[in-house]
Amino acid sequence: MLMKSEQSTLLLIDIQEKLMPAITHGQEVVNQCITLATIAGLLDIPTLATEQLPEKLGPNVESVKNLCHQTLAKYHFDACPDGLVDCLPEGRQHIIVGGCETHVCMMQTALSLIDAGYKVWVVADATGSRNEFDRDVALDRLSDSGARIVTVEMVAFEWMRHCKHPAFRDVQRLIK
Repeated sequence: MLMKSEQSTLLLIDIQEKLMPAITHGQEVVNQCITLATIAGLLDIPTLATEQLPEKLGPNVESVKNLCHQTLAKYHFDACPDGLVDCLPEGRQHIIVGGCETHVCMMQTALSLIDAGYKVWVVADATGSRNEFDRDVALDRLSDSGARIVTVEMVAFEWMRHCKHPAFRDVQRLIK
């Protein structure tokens, strides 16, 4: 199944300043989330973010936060009980997910979205955990549960569909 840009929403989970130094390859995860959100902006794809307990863990990395249309503060690990589904744009059933920690908040949110009937793609190179083993096991579990595991580059080219897309050159510059 192909993801369609007109049906997609990008969801970035907990890319928080205080959390990222503890994440294995944390700066790479941040960079990939920025790339994804920038591409989403070029293609008019809504981008939402969450922040886990922001009064304690602080806000998302500013460069990520600035690329998001809305940021939802949450207290559950799974963002759905804190109102995520109500924030998702109507008519967009394809949810592309990146963020942290892969095996906790990101995974629980993705699983709930699948249970709610959304089609979910998890962007492996835009996810992170403190421990890589936890991340890898979570990606396996998500795949077994119906999420499609993809990369930033896969998402970019799938959203555009062809090399004559008006944003092709700009997107290509971002991922090369």
